[in-house]
Amino acid sequence: MAYTVGQVAKVAGVTVRTLHHYDEIGLLSPSGRTSAGYRRYDDADLQRLQLVLYYRELGFPLEEITAIIDEPAANPAAHLRRQHELLTVRLRRLQEMVTAIEFAMEASKMNIQLTPEERFEVFGDVDPEEHQAEAERRWGDTDAYRESNRRVSRYTKDDWLRNKAENEDWGRRIVALMASGAPADSPEAMDLAEEHRQIISRWFYECSYEIQTGLADMYLADERFTASYEKIAPGLTVYLHEAIHANAISRA
Repeated sequence: MAYTVGQVAKVAGVTVRTLHHYDEIGLLSPSGRTSAGYRRYDDADLQRLQLVLYYRELGFPLEEITAIIDEPAANPAAHLRRQHELLTVRLRRLQEMVTAIEFAMEASKMNIQLTPEERFEVFGDVDPEEHQAEAERRWGDTDAYRESNRRVSRYTKDDWLRNKAENEDWGRRIVALMASGAPADSPEAMDLAEEHRQIISRWFYECSYEIQTGLADMYLADERFTASYEKIAPGLTVYLHEAIHANAISRA
């Protein structure tokens, strides 16, 4: 059966211009043309387009997709195996990111019972409820969110000041250790990574090693958290990320 370029575009969810471009670069040329010169695609063309779209979704550049599809040793089964492997890796990474986001409870300090003056004393010019609606939408149905919300709703100004002092003390010590040249997988760095986990568990919610490594990944993936740690000391985000992962592995 033959299909027009418009029909193929509609079925595949791409534009006619995209199909024209694929034809121009030799990535997907139609098997036939009408007497008037219009493109006509057959089932084999559609199968090739499906491969193109799979690899494009996986982030491959068009030139590389052409080389992969036209590889003489490749066959449909080989392409499926390759795509399965790539998608499995991608799904694992996405799941890690989902876990990190779900448990990024440090951004959900809700129901803080402080006056405006006390808030400024504790948090400076940072408003901990700035993203309250977003946090509740994303994490409101998780046990960690509910536990964190329950705890912080009862904290006084003195509680928050103790939390602030504890975090600042931890921050000074990990920055000093990093500046000393100690590697991120050193016993000292892993001890501070463990302390980081315990601070979260003590103040907000039970932070498992799985949750903590998810948070560490988010610190690198989310520019807001990266900026927060880099403000303390350049390079701290990566250093903490590596220390957390090393500590989790050592205690597995």
